[in-house]
Amino acid sequence: MEVKQSTCNYCALGCNLDFYVEDNKIKKVLPTKGYPVNDGFCCIKGLNLNKQCRKFKSSKLPLLKDESGKMKVISWEDAFETFAFKMRSIQEKYGTESAAYLSTGQITTEEMALLGFIGRSCMQINGDGNTRLCMATAAVAHKQSFGFDAPPYTLKDFEISDTIILIGANPVVAHPIMWSHIRKNEKARVITIDPRKSETAINSNLWIDIKPKSDIILFYTLANVLIEKNWIDREYIEKYSEGFEGFKEHVKKYTLENVEEKTGISSKRVMEFAEIIHNGKRVSFWWTIGINQGYEAVRTAQSIIDLAVITGNIGKEGTGANSITGQCNAMGSRIYSNTTALYGGRDFDNPKHREEIASILEVPCEMIPKKPTIPYNKIIDKINSGEIKALWVIGTNPRHSWANNEEFEKAVQKLEFLVVQDIYDDTDTSKLCDLFLPSVSALKKEGFFINTERRLSAVTPILKKEKDELADYDILLGIGKALKVGKPLEKWKTPRHAFGLIKQFSSKMPCDITGIDYEMLVSSKGIQWPFKKGDILTSDERRLFQDNKYFTADKKVKLIYADAAQKPFTQTEKFPYIFNSGRGTVGQWHTQTRTREIEFVKNSCFTDPYVFINYKLAEKLHIKENEKVVILSANGHKNEFRVVLTRNVKEDQLYAPIHYIETNSLTPSIFDPYSKEPSYKYVPVNIEKVSEVRS
Repeated sequence: MEVKQSTCNYCALGCNLDFYVEDNKIKKVLPTKGYPVNDGFCCIKGLNLNKQCRKFKSSKLPLLKDESGKMKVISWEDAFETFAFKMRSIQEKYGTESAAYLSTGQITTEEMALLGFIGRSCMQINGDGNTRLCMATAAVAHKQSFGFDAPPYTLKDFEISDTIILIGANPVVAHPIMWSHIRKNEKARVITIDPRKSETAINSNLWIDIKPKSDIILFYTLANVLIEKNWIDREYIEKYSEGFEGFKEHVKKYTLENVEEKTGISSKRVMEFAEIIHNGKRVSFWWTIGINQGYEAVRTAQSIIDLAVITGNIGKEGTGANSITGQCNAMGSRIYSNTTALYGGRDFDNPKHREEIASILEVPCEMIPKKPTIPYNKIIDKINSGEIKALWVIGTNPRHSWANNEEFEKAVQKLEFLVVQDIYDDTDTSKLCDLFLPSVSALKKEGFFINTERRLSAVTPILKKEKDELADYDILLGIGKALKVGKPLEKWKTPRHAFGLIKQFSSKMPCDITGIDYEMLVSSKGIQWPFKKGDILTSDERRLFQDNKYFTADKKVKLIYADAAQKPFTQTEKFPYIFNSGRGTVGQWHTQTRTREIEFVKNSCFTDPYVFINYKLAEKLHIKENEKVVILSANGHKNEFRVVLTRNVKEDQLYAPIHYIETNSLTPSIFDPYSKEPSYKYVPVNIEKVSEVRS
């Protein structure tokens, strides 16, 4: 029996697993011992990765909708020719940018890079990733404050911090391996800031039960207190930051006198919190989707960065303003997909950067886009306005996951051509397509992922592809050939060729990986970027900014701030409750496309969508456990949910898991002005009993 090590393709921890293979079948899956991320431990999703070998309902070959509306099996050659003909015809009729694509953070970095080349450079179309839905806020906050999209930490920091502050994060459920690192630290004080008493809040030393979307006010008030008390690191501020005097003046308006009214946290508790930060020797701040998915998310993330900077808690062991990533290869998508950033985190509007990439690819500079893609929400808007007529969806399920998702289905009806490229032909989005291109799972791919702490790890082909099976990389090459890309495609012959290009893209950038050969990643402990040519690996764990130098022009971190924005929606008599959403259980993932195949997960989760309601509110509304209710959103949609009673949400708040299509139909079409990330976590709603609605 052969044992092969590869990387889990669910969350951004990037656990490594050992697959025991015989006769091209996986007999056993075990977490890899000694791997720095998970060291012999993983969650139920990773242990069941072998379930992703599901057979398609119809065929391993592509499917094309015929004139009667039925999907018919066609050859790969016909599929590629159909794709090329339809896309080119639509572009010729309506303009170059009348086609677009939506991609994912769950394919290999090599596939992302090739997709970016074909879509953005060869087809000259706009294309965004579903990382826009989870990590765009962190990427923009990093770039503006640090000068580059650079999460500075290593997971080891959880184990050596004395004060761990988790903000809008629930690692007990969403990142259980991360929580295992926290549990190793028996001396740290763990503080969770969350409107809901989440599983992580329950297991923390202190729960800061903040009002929804008032985080920025709390952090500015904390900053004001810390500055007034002189509980700050003046030497660090003066030497390594820029903008402190303006920041100091700005936060003066955020006082203890009105903090409780705005945040729900009393002035006494804010003072106690400030003291905890001041007394900590190694304070680490960690945020994720609860912050990122908001209408003023970038400035809120930067208010966290500002706190770390003014207290000197950055660039040192056990400290940092640290964003936790969501998907397995969101970091790869952010710096190497050629969408929002030019390859290697470069800028599209920088002529020198475009020339560098054109030279590496040996193509005319005119092929390199001069501007980043329009974002996800603008792509949907342009479909609705009739400007985009063709959409190519790769490895994502926007009919389910997009904010206010019923609007996506309406948009699809206006398309002339929808292509879906996915493992499964029965997702909510696949069911709507005109052409379906079936890909294999990562178990049959070669490439690499970049995890939340910047660690590159190998994706090793565990199983051989069967007849008619293609990986996303193969499909992209087939499309490129059908589009008659010609000689430029020769540099992308295999994933190994793409890896070589990616190394060149990274040269002299903060994410430089020119010192890494692919063989160094195979069956290894992974390598964090940067690792430039000539570097020697002396440790499995490396953090950024230990030299106090940032990636800005003057090498200083920028303190960036703004007035707290007005809530786009407020509670009213018509919509008196706040609806929040997030992960349901450890076993569920995103739209449940893959985790539905894990029997234990399927049997231990509700089939129907459900919502958590406070006992007192339920008593007031005469609602019982397991009863069905209708939730009406301020966005104009409504859906039925099964009631689960709890004391872990406040009386005027509701919480529903994201894994059900009904949940995201209630979320608003509101976006952060800088990152364009949707504001999933806050919308006013009302509740009605099903019996009352139907009568």
